[in-house]
Amino acid sequence: MTATRVQKILDQVGSLAFPGIYDTLSAKIAEKAGFPMAFISGYSLAASTIGEPDFGLLTQTEVVDRARQICASVNIPVIVDADTGYGNPLNVYRTVKDLIAAGAAGCFLEDQVWPKKCGHMRNKKVIEREQYLQKIAAAVEARGDADFFIVARTDAEAVLGLDEAIARVEGARALGADASFVEAPGSLEQLKEIGKRVPKPMVANMIEGGKTPVLPKEGLADMGFQLILYPLTGLYAAAASMRDFYQKLSDDGTTLGKESELMQFAEFNDLIGVEEKYRLSEKFGE
Repeated sequence: MTATRVQKILDQVGSLAFPGIYDTLSAKIAEKAGFPMAFISGYSLAASTIGEPDFGLLTQTEVVDRARQICASVNIPVIVDADTGYGNPLNVYRTVKDLIAAGAAGCFLEDQVWPKKCGHMRNKKVIEREQYLQKIAAAVEARGDADFFIVARTDAEAVLGLDEAIARVEGARALGADASFVEAPGSLEQLKEIGKRVPKPMVANMIEGGKTPVLPKEGLADMGFQLILYPLTGLYAAAASMRDFYQKLSDDGTTLGKESELMQFAEFNDLIGVEEKYRLSEKFGE
């Protein structure tokens, strides 16, 4: 099979730190910042779409519909958090087909019991290894020759230990998954062990305030991690800024004194392509 868009990027850069996004605006900002790809975070989608935690509350169709909007809004490849595939291997098969049709460049597929929980939260449960591998096999078959990068994620470390987690991603890679992701290692020692033992390329999930130590790109690359994901940085940054500005407006009845910290009108219009739409409108006599 021809190398996917994601694999070509990794071949060019070696290791990449890249962001999570959750709507078309965050996708456009990521693209404008120069990132060659981005990731649609399920945690961020749940928070921004229904205002709920990442507890498996979003449906397959909600995720695919949002992915379609986001992928159409940018030119960079976008990987989608497909959670557990939303059911059994048949559901996984449909999910992969639908994500490909939506324009996604790949997906993460995990082994939690549905409904799942954010990988850095407590009380996670995982399905049997063989059940998970059947889901991976379904995803690989659904992908076929499409330009679609499958990341095999396991949450088994927190439930069954690191050896079982590594065995699961090894099995998934043998079936045709493109990358490995052992979620939520809790120490530098575990990260190093994963780097030594897990098939590459590998994901390092950098959640500020989460279970895994947040480390510089260079240190993670030295351990063997190529996909260095910051899935919630944009969400947390946006939430903190809105909280501060809305509180200012609530307290003072104005944003005066703080307005220089906002993206300016002209800059924002440039981000969303206002002049381009003017030109297109004028072309057709509007």
